[in-house]
Amino acid sequence: MTALRPRADSQPAPAVAGRRQRLRRGLARTLALLALPVLAALILDRRFPLPLPDPQRGATLVLARDGTPLRAFADADGVWRYPSAPEQVSPLYLQALLGYEDRWFWKHPGVNPVALARAAWQWLRHGRIVSGGSTLSMQVARILDPVPRTPLGKLRQMLRALQLEAHLSKRQILTLYLDHAPFGGTLEGVEAASWAYLGKPARRLSRAEAALLAVLPQAPSELRPDRHPQAARAARDKVLARMRTLGVWTPEQVASARQEPVLARSLRPPLSAALLAQRLHAARPQARRIVTTLDAELQRAVEARVGDYLARLPEHTSAALLVVDNATLEARVYVGSGAFGDEARLGHVDMVDAPRSPGSTLKPFLYGLALDDGLIHSESLLVDAPQDFGGYRPGNFDEAYAGPVSAAEALQRSLNVPAVDLLDRVGPSRFVARLANAGLRLRLPDGDGPNLSIVLGGAGATLEELVGAYTALAEDGVAGTPRYTADAPRRRRRLLSPGAAWIVRAILEANPRPGYSPGEFDLSARTRVAWKTGTSYGYRDAWAIGATHRWTVGVWIGRPDGTPMPGQYGAVTALPLLFQVVDMLPQPPRRLLPEPPPATVRMVDVCWPLGLAFDPAQPQLCRRHRRAWTLNGVVPPTFAERDGGNWNAGALALRVDVAGRRLSAGCRAPHERVTAIARWPALATPWLGVAERRRSALPPLAPGCPADALDEAAPLHIDGVQPGATLARAPGADRPAQIALRALGAQGEVLWLLNGRLAGRSEGAAPITLALAEPGEQTLTALSRRGAYAQVRFEVLR
Repeated sequence: MTALRPRADSQPAPAVAGRRQRLRRGLARTLALLALPVLAALILDRRFPLPLPDPQRGATLVLARDGTPLRAFADADGVWRYPSAPEQVSPLYLQALLGYEDRWFWKHPGVNPVALARAAWQWLRHGRIVSGGSTLSMQVARILDPVPRTPLGKLRQMLRALQLEAHLSKRQILTLYLDHAPFGGTLEGVEAASWAYLGKPARRLSRAEAALLAVLPQAPSELRPDRHPQAARAARDKVLARMRTLGVWTPEQVASARQEPVLARSLRPPLSAALLAQRLHAARPQARRIVTTLDAELQRAVEARVGDYLARLPEHTSAALLVVDNATLEARVYVGSGAFGDEARLGHVDMVDAPRSPGSTLKPFLYGLALDDGLIHSESLLVDAPQDFGGYRPGNFDEAYAGPVSAAEALQRSLNVPAVDLLDRVGPSRFVARLANAGLRLRLPDGDGPNLSIVLGGAGATLEELVGAYTALAEDGVAGTPRYTADAPRRRRRLLSPGAAWIVRAILEANPRPGYSPGEFDLSARTRVAWKTGTSYGYRDAWAIGATHRWTVGVWIGRPDGTPMPGQYGAVTALPLLFQVVDMLPQPPRRLLPEPPPATVRMVDVCWPLGLAFDPAQPQLCRRHRRAWTLNGVVPPTFAERDGGNWNAGALALRVDVAGRRLSAGCRAPHERVTAIARWPALATPWLGVAERRRSALPPLAPGCPADALDEAAPLHIDGVQPGATLARAPGADRPAQIALRALGAQGEVLWLLNGRLAGRSEGAAPITLALAEPGEQTLTALSRRGAYAQVRFEVLR
């Protein structure tokens, strides 16, 4: 048998084991050597963490709904920085930035060895720095951790770049650059620079603009386009040449971009809707971006219009204006002050949110509530004459009285006495509660409760609340709270029924614009506006609020410190601005007629003075025909008088003899019959024509019949001036003509009206002296509380 021999390449077992041990030791030493830098990097990373900016600190940017900056609030260091992201800037800018600064940004680990070697070779060859070899990551590292431009500083910058790449994604690093790159002055970030220098968002940059902003951070102070346009242009063209060389942009595109001049605005932050921005910033101090519902272009246009309008008004006058979309309650325009920053006009006071006396702007809601209560229809007979409401004696703005008026006319003309009469019947407390439930919270004077003066402006309200309430006229009676951000809750509360809101809106829309008569054609007819004005006591606040199908617009003009503006009131001061702004707003297609009424509203023929529907069986009761909008089929009668007058709400049934003479109780006559008569309210009598007075007067008593409670009040006689007299001021007198008068036959208080205006009061037959300041024809009326009156006409010479 052949003996087995060992193979020639076999080695003793101890030798193999020793060799394996040496290999393991070598591998361990290699791993240890490799682990040392990793361990050192981890230790350094923990010891020197990245100085990343605090996301909770920084500038705040308030934007319009399309992203246009309205106002920026600088950070604690006074730096203007608008948050941005790669998706929010123009692709052209990203192409220029990466093409010029760092072509290999998406591939290198933070440091580009080839670029560094090229920069070192150029330095050795030329004896100066030609290119820095910095990557975009290294530039971000220098922004976050500034270092001196020395070899040691460069090393630290490289290490920081590697650290950035280890902790952040490429997109995050790019976002840091877009937000924090220096652009001169206190500007940081491409978005802030784009708005400050070019007046546009970074997403809309042209190639020339993209190239300019790409190179500007290399030397922000030396290349600022607002100070050094020639240097900025040369640097921009250098970037354009690089983009052509790299083939990113075509020669034709580069040639076209080179033709654009370098034009920059003076460096300034945006400042539009400043007070709303301030209000939202105070409510969200930690937010970096606040997107509002405002329309940037419309906001700027309205601010300019308000500024031009105020220039024609007395000094120290300010204005506030609010435009709200009825359907969404989103504000599109917010002008809190006529001149933000103007100390003389107290431009820092936000008058959209400031409580002021609303004047007569609450009247539409009162009439709407009276419609819902079944107290009135649109043509109800109301009396605008001096009246006493438990010691409260309201007068009209012009101190004149109109006598018998319809509810629609009283609302359109903003007459005070009919409004107070309505509020007394509705109830002030109930009226205030209904407004508060809808979001219009009236501020009453300390210690006062709801009272009759509220409807004339005897409480405080804000423009914001009033505009929210007026949206109910376009939204089926549902009011709301204006919204300034898209995430704000929608708060809506019912204020009026759909039918009442429609009737009130139709009444206010039918009121022609000043300067146009009803039905007259004008270009503004394309936009039907339900408008109302108001003036507070002492000419302190002028209001105009209008609702169209789509928009509600509110205007306030006055002085924030509450000082009077004599001669300035809603109809002449605020209303023209309201219509100017309404005509600036986008509107739906032309609509010359009101929208169809709800099913609860219908037109009815009514009659004055009773206020009831026309009865063909008794045509003699209809002294004046009216076409009225009624709600829920209710046709309420004319109000009965409060102070014991001899007028009854309804037809007065009388027994008369064959000659038409009245028979009192207990008095009989052959062939007597019953007739009905419609009488006017006693306080309306002085404003009626002779024929109307005769038709509504009681027939005389038949001979032998005793007097009864229906007898007319004792007639009055004016003593002191004869009908047709001519009066003149005494020669050389510096005072107007005066006249001493008495109301003979009067009992109780007598009201003296001169040309329809309340001129004085007297008691019984006590004398009164009136001044006759105005020349021309004069009509003097003495009116008792029970409706007895006397009139005389005379002339006063100049």
